[in-house]
Amino acid sequence: MQVWPGEAYPLGATYDGAGTNFAVFTEAADRVELCLLHDDGSETAVELRESDAFVRHAYLPGVMPGQRYGFRVHGPYAPERGLRCNSAKLLLDPYARAISGSIQWGEEVYGYHFDDPERRNDLDSAPHTMTSVVVNPYFDWGDDRRPRTEYHHTVIYEAHVKGLTMRHPGLPEELRGTYAGLAHPAIIEHLTELGVTALELMPVHQFVNDHRLVDMGLNNYWGYNTIGFFAPHNAYASWGDRGQQVLEFKSAVKALHEAGIEVILDVVYNHTAEGNHLGPTLSFKGLDNPSYYRLAEDPRYYMDTTGTGNSLLMRSPHVLQMIMDSLRYWVTEMHVDGFRFDLAATLARQFHEVDRLSSFFDLVQQDPVVSQVKLIAEPWDVGEGGYQVGNFPPLWTEWNGKYRDTVRDLWRGEPRTLAEFASRLTGSSDLYQDDGRRPLASINFVTCHDGFTLHDLVSYNEKHNEANGEDNRDGESHNRSWNCGAEGDTDDPDVLKLRARQMRNFIATLMLSQGVPMISHGDELARTQRGNNNAYCQDNELAWVNWPEDEDEAGEGDLRRQLLEFTRAMVWLRKDHPVFRRRRFFHGRPVEGTHDDLSDIAWFTPEGAEMTQRDWESARASALTVFLNGNAISEPGQRGERITDDSFLLMFNASPKPLDFVVPVDHGAQWQVVVDTAREDGVPPGTGPKVSAGTRLTLADRSLTVLQRPA
Repeated sequence: MQVWPGEAYPLGATYDGAGTNFAVFTEAADRVELCLLHDDGSETAVELRESDAFVRHAYLPGVMPGQRYGFRVHGPYAPERGLRCNSAKLLLDPYARAISGSIQWGEEVYGYHFDDPERRNDLDSAPHTMTSVVVNPYFDWGDDRRPRTEYHHTVIYEAHVKGLTMRHPGLPEELRGTYAGLAHPAIIEHLTELGVTALELMPVHQFVNDHRLVDMGLNNYWGYNTIGFFAPHNAYASWGDRGQQVLEFKSAVKALHEAGIEVILDVVYNHTAEGNHLGPTLSFKGLDNPSYYRLAEDPRYYMDTTGTGNSLLMRSPHVLQMIMDSLRYWVTEMHVDGFRFDLAATLARQFHEVDRLSSFFDLVQQDPVVSQVKLIAEPWDVGEGGYQVGNFPPLWTEWNGKYRDTVRDLWRGEPRTLAEFASRLTGSSDLYQDDGRRPLASINFVTCHDGFTLHDLVSYNEKHNEANGEDNRDGESHNRSWNCGAEGDTDDPDVLKLRARQMRNFIATLMLSQGVPMISHGDELARTQRGNNNAYCQDNELAWVNWPEDEDEAGEGDLRRQLLEFTRAMVWLRKDHPVFRRRRFFHGRPVEGTHDDLSDIAWFTPEGAEMTQRDWESARASALTVFLNGNAISEPGQRGERITDDSFLLMFNASPKPLDFVVPVDHGAQWQVVVDTAREDGVPPGTGPKVSAGTRLTLADRSLTVLQRPA
């Protein structure tokens, strides 16, 4: 075999049409072997003799796409110094564009012996581990164009590749649970009819099914256990894992773009699947443990702010380079439109504390590729001082956990909630205005993958995670949920009616709030996980979306169809009216130049009087009316034109009894009811009754009514 010197950049395996360049970073190694793997189980080892800035490299003519490979690192095995090199362990390329196979769990993939963790393990891991794959980078993108949907037009739909597609009756069996299934017209039609503009995919970077879960007969369903930051997860490919997963993922992105839907990836750059000092040796740990991981004062152990056993070392230039290279790769080569960063507070921990001036944020800010896509932070981790909602840099948007908590509290009847609810409804200026950000920095959600589904939020007071095998100890215990009078399944018609109304309340509130709304997949269909609020290991029908199959299905089917239609109507009401998706915060006063002497927003008691400080501070206050002035939108349109819209009155009755609401005077003479969550159909827009200023309306307990006045 010919071996040429090759180049130190780019890292990974780069096929150029005639051969492949291999490059891998390790400062810890004495010697590195590239191992080409053959289908008969044999391997050809090539020593990487060239080294530049600790990058070992070589070019091999004739090595084609589909070739499986790995690295063997010869060097010190000295855990007391943080070094864990072991040539018996075949290591994945951190820059592998595709990964083949899965791990066959056993002592072979660990660097120590189970019965003696201090003793080095020299069992060969090659027959039991995953392998890297050389990929052909060429793909016909045709006239693919990114939708580039602005935030104020964005509606995000968080989904799991397998969970969304596995049970859809319109998909062929072989496409269910795959990237190709995402691209199927049945899925795309559902998303477009719903009004979705961005599909936020739970982790699709190659991840690992944990040893512990496999032994329990479970899987890491969610995928927050990354081992390959450049490789699409191979189990979601419908036709092979020797690079086919890359082509299939690209095809899915292309199809979604054609429908005007952006693709956002949920990415996990805070830790890897190698766990703590008792975890397996799969890649980074064996290549250069102290360069990749935050080690404790005793370097045998790992610092962990993620709850997974390890954290990547965010002050290492090689870790930062890998993350930025990965982000750019997914934007430039895979055409994705943005990222949601899991446990993003960990990315800001160069040392101990979370620092918004950390190198990671500097790199993102100045990068001409990454800085131009959607950047969404999950603004917390499990370390000290990890809850950082409102503290990320101006370029970023954030999952607003305070929005979720406050909206849940309002509708379940918690006292002293109204004032904070007003802030969350109007874009959380207390969190985002001081640093120059705008309402669109707030990604609003009531539910997400982590926690109760919308159906379960109104059906369970307690978590029911027994299926996870941890005696119901896992998952959040304080869910801010309310079961409406019965725990779980019930045939009580009054309870079922109230639950349906509460789900409509949450959907309506989400779509009427300033900021960017995010729907969790299946919530529009009243998806249930039977009270499991931590379904990370439930790769089965408990966690998959249950699509309605029978159009004549009665009972529960009627509820699901009605909720789907209501959700669609609320999304489109939002899309049709810019007053619900403002780009700037409300002023609370008339806006100059708009020729309107009414404030852009006003707050009223149910009696129609303007709210006073005493009203806001009342512990029992659970109802109010909000006036949104469509004639006082301060920001200009895309071409500098003045934006006008209809005006709206939002009437919230979160109390446990019906209340009379008076339509405020002097804010419009004639109004029409366009939303009423007390009705099963929610009143489709344009069909409700007309009312006059001063009219007294009776709102059912725990319901929401929206009145519209033409501009």
